Amino acid sequence: MAILKKFGLIGYPLGHSYSKGHFARKFEREGLACSYENFAIPAVELVKEVISENANLFGLNVTIPYKQTVMGFLDELDPIAREIGAVNAIKITRTGDRCILKGYNTDVIGFSRSFGRWPINKNMKALVLGSGGASLAIRYSLKQMGIRFLNIARKVSDDSITFEEITEKIAADYLIWINCTPVGMFPQISETLPLPYHLLTTEHFLYDLVYNPEITGFIKQGMNAGAAVMNGSAMLYEQAEASWEIWMRKTD
Repeated sequence: MAILKKFGLIGYPLGHSYSKGHFARKFEREGLACSYENFAIPAVELVKEVISENANLFGLNVTIPYKQTVMGFLDELDPIAREIGAVNAIKITRTGDRCILKGYNTDVIGFSRSFGRWPINKNMKALVLGSGGASLAIRYSLKQMGIRFLNIARKVSDDSITFEEITEKIAADYLIWINCTPVGMFPQISETLPLPYHLLTTEHFLYDLVYNPEITGFIKQGMNAGAAVMNGSAMLYEQAEASWEIWMRKTD
């Protein structure tokens, strides 16, 4: 079967990538004449070469560390991606020699769909751990759901506090803890965030965007405390499917 359309992923490094396996299984299951390729580019500007050298490339996913910097190389932005300030899906529209790149954020969709599987009380508050592109999408999603949150980052800023500033009261008030960092991801599985894990209770819910390994140090700390836990597998599945929906749309 001839390959008609190609899709792919840009980021660096890509040893932890989920998307290639997901789409390979999808294309085989659905009998689609498509392929998916990882493009490990050491500099974001190389995305231009990836697109020019692959004439049958019609969509890209974007991962660490390019979710924000890739925006400068796009022709258009979906309003949600613009508001968040991060892109993790690019639709490539080709008309003759012309190529239009439009950026979207499917982390929002992936998180909302997966997070919604849990019976979360809207009165619960969340600690959003991290300040990168994934964190921006999670904060946007929580706002849309009406869930109050506090951002935790390595360095203090106007809209965040540091990990060291998490008090016993904060830990008790904010029962949802969401790891938006790559800390604990394979192969650095022994790494953990500097959190007061001893303050976790059975009332807490820990959500880790990391999916490899399935049980990260963060998740393990939650399990040890009897808290509800969830890793990033469901979110990845949902955001991958959302990317496909975007790529296949005839119009925006």
